[in-house]
Amino acid sequence: MKDQPERASRGTTVQRIEAALMDDIATGILKPGERLDEVKLTERFGVSRTPIREVLSRLTAQAILVPGEKRGVRVAEYTREELAQIFEAMHEIEATCARIAAQRMTLLSRSEIEQAQAQCVEAAQSGDMHAYMRANEAFHHTIYRATGNPYIAEIASDFRRRTGPFRAKKFGSKADLIASAESHEDLIASIFSKDSEMASDGMRAHMTKSFLQTLNAN
Repeated sequence: MKDQPERASRGTTVQRIEAALMDDIATGILKPGERLDEVKLTERFGVSRTPIREVLSRLTAQAILVPGEKRGVRVAEYTREELAQIFEAMHEIEATCARIAAQRMTLLSRSEIEQAQAQCVEAAQSGDMHAYMRANEAFHHTIYRATGNPYIAEIASDFRRRTGPFRAKKFGSKADLIASAESHEDLIASIFSKDSEMASDGMRAHMTKSFLQTLNAN
């Protein structure tokens, strides 16, 4: 019984480190192809190599990280064709999320989306790209949660994690951030309309524009 708190503590540590690294990847702090150094990670998180290796192993199993040279790991890279295929699948999932969210919209979901958009606008106006990426991820996650379906939300979240480093490259200036935040307004209006077809079309238009900008930046 004594080792149960220790296992729980270790599990919490692993989850904390995994969440931090996934956030770094999703927001483009860790770039495609970038190698992760175990020693630097132990210093950053103040832990031994054991939880670090467990996290790296978990992220490698999810194909978010890939094996590199000398038994190291690096952030996954994709060819333009692979990126196009990932975005094609992502379009379908995001459109489905928007469609279901429109059908099941509640006052709470509406409030969460509005608050997330306010954070996007604030981050964009500050010109902080990493803050905007985090706010933008949070914005899309509010739409996923609005579906009321955790399985669909999990799939959508996985695609956002995979494409984060690539999407980050399209934001080269404060004007890019502001334009992105403004583009959310039409999407929000389509979802709040409660017209599922309009919401789906709105998300497809939003994702198509994002994909073209991402492809041009990579």
